[in-house]
Amino acid sequence: MDDHQKVALVTGGGTGIGRASALALARLGYMVVVAGRRRGALDDVVNEAAGLGAEMKAVTADVSDPGSVESLFGQLDGSFGGRLDCLFNNAGVGAPPSGIEDLSYDQWTAVINTNLTGAFLCTQHAFRRMKVQQPQGGRIINNGSLAAYVPRPNSAPYTASKHGITGLTRATALEGRSYNIACGQIDIGNAATDMSAMTGPQQLPGGATSAEPRIDVEHVADAVAYMAQLPLDTNVLFLTIMATTMPFVGRG
Repeated sequence: MDDHQKVALVTGGGTGIGRASALALARLGYMVVVAGRRRGALDDVVNEAAGLGAEMKAVTADVSDPGSVESLFGQLDGSFGGRLDCLFNNAGVGAPPSGIEDLSYDQWTAVINTNLTGAFLCTQHAFRRMKVQQPQGGRIINNGSLAAYVPRPNSAPYTASKHGITGLTRATALEGRSYNIACGQIDIGNAATDMSAMTGPQQLPGGATSAEPRIDVEHVADAVAYMAQLPLDTNVLFLTIMATTMPFVGRG
C-alpha cells in the first residue's frame, strides 16, 4: 500500500451495508467520510468509529441531487485535503412492488435518480479527483445486487437501476485504466439489515411467496474491505456474495 493516509467515502453510510462497510474500512486504517440523508444515523456511526480509535466524518447528502453531491465532495477539501482513495457507491432505495403498468413516474424516477444517477454523480466527482491527485488513481466500488442479473417479480425500477450500475461499472473500469482508477461491483443477496427485514417474504416467479435467507452484514463488509485494500494494479471487477440457498438463477 502507498504510505499516504488513505481516505474513503461511503454513501448510504448511516445504516446497514454502508455502516458496516465504513467501519470495516476504518479498521483498515482509512479516514472515512460517511454520507447519507439522516444526520442522527451518521453521527452514530462516527461515534462507534471513535470508540475504535478511527477517524470518521459525517456529511448529510442526497446523492440524487447534483448540488448536494457537489457540496459533499467539496467538504472533502476542507476535511482531508481533497484526497479520495476509495468511493463506495452504496446509497440505494427501492419502490413498492408493482407491475410495470401500475408504476408512477415519480416511483420510477425516485429509484433511478438515487440508485443510478446518484452513483454516476459520485463517480464523476471521484474520477475527476483521482485523475489529478498524487499519487494518482483510486478505487470505486459499486453496490450492485442480484437484481443486476435477474429480477424479482414487480421490481422494474430497482432491476433497471441495478442493470445500469453494471454498465456504469464496466464503463468506469474501462475509462479508469489510463489513470490508475480501478472500478468493481459487489452484488449482494441478501444481507441481514433493517432494510431487508422490512421487505419481508418475496414473491417468486409463479406467484408464490417465500422468506429469503440472509447473511450477516459483516461478511459483506469484509468483502468490500477486501476489494478496497487490493493494490491498484489488481481489481475485482464483479463479486457476488449471497446466502448459499438464496434464490438466484431464475429466482428459484
